[in-house]
Amino acid sequence: MPRWTLRDQTCIAGVGTTAYGVFPETDAYGLGFEALQKAVADCGIDYDAIDGLIVNRIPSYERFAEMAGLNPRFCLGTVGEGRFSGGSLMIAAQAIATGDADVVALVYGNDGKSRGMRYGGEAGPWTPAGFTSPGAIHAMMMQRHIDEFGTRAEDLAHIAVAFRKHAGLNPAAVMKQPITVDDHQRSRFICEPLHLFDYCLINDGGVAWIMTTPERARDLAKPPVLVSGFARRDSFDNASFPRSDYWHTALGDIASVVYERAGIARDELDGLMLYDNFTPSVLFMLEGLGFCAPGEGGAFVRDGTLELGRGRWPTNTSGGHLSESYMQGWALIVEAVLQCRGEAGARQIPGCQSIQYACAANIASSVIFRSDR
Repeated sequence: MPRWTLRDQTCIAGVGTTAYGVFPETDAYGLGFEALQKAVADCGIDYDAIDGLIVNRIPSYERFAEMAGLNPRFCLGTVGEGRFSGGSLMIAAQAIATGDADVVALVYGNDGKSRGMRYGGEAGPWTPAGFTSPGAIHAMMMQRHIDEFGTRAEDLAHIAVAFRKHAGLNPAAVMKQPITVDDHQRSRFICEPLHLFDYCLINDGGVAWIMTTPERARDLAKPPVLVSGFARRDSFDNASFPRSDYWHTALGDIASVVYERAGIARDELDGLMLYDNFTPSVLFMLEGLGFCAPGEGGAFVRDGTLELGRGRWPTNTSGGHLSESYMQGWALIVEAVLQCRGEAGARQIPGCQSIQYACAANIASSVIFRSDR
């Protein structure tokens, strides 16, 4: 295996987010630009220093660059699926490490709520198989998990309840009303065995990160958060169907290298940011990454394992996609940065030094962040 040379070579120096909600008066460009302004202010860098740009869910990088007054040496628009949050970060890290850019602005803008987006019904890779949405695929995967391992649909409630508790500590979260396991079980089915609270939110919002080298970032306003290691595994052999392996194969491949690359063992991590488009995704990632054995995810998440201040693995401390807002991984990475800086307020993980982000999809990815404080 080639020697990994990117450990702690890049970092996130600044982050910014808009409010989350419904904002028909603006669009993806306006939301993205507002987030970029906040990220620039967060780290105190000059716009003229930004020589790289990656945008996501913003239709034209050219128009956005014109709006922001940027003329980067390196620019890219990435595909709108949430799996490209981690992918965009990796591309930026590689661009910085190879000298293609010194400072990269990564900007996400989503006006899906105002536009009536449902994340289902439109054409997708699942269409030839008769599925109508990603939720239907996750529902079938969860049903298989129940049949294969004896997992209980109720186990998913513990994920939703934990993340809603975290959202109650987050002023930016859209959904703060506490829920119980019984509330989860009484909520209507969307696609059995998945209930309403097993599904992510749909909101408008914008997110931005500023990435550069740690050496440059240490002269800026906030302590850098190091990108210690990352890994990605693309697998399309079941792109149109529910995956019978629950992404365990791809996640196992990632786990086999990402901790070594970061120089941080799994058990040394302080918290997790797991892409919770649906609650089963969290369960599958915990198994695939090795936090528990395959088939044991249901039992693993019971009794507050993922809850801040109660369990060993505080997860999605912002409330995640289920309760903060569905910013397709981008806001989860902001939360990782805030935790590593010690700036998460009432939801701060005590003594947080490292956080793992992961996404399970046909393009699976993981990034490990480390504090430079």
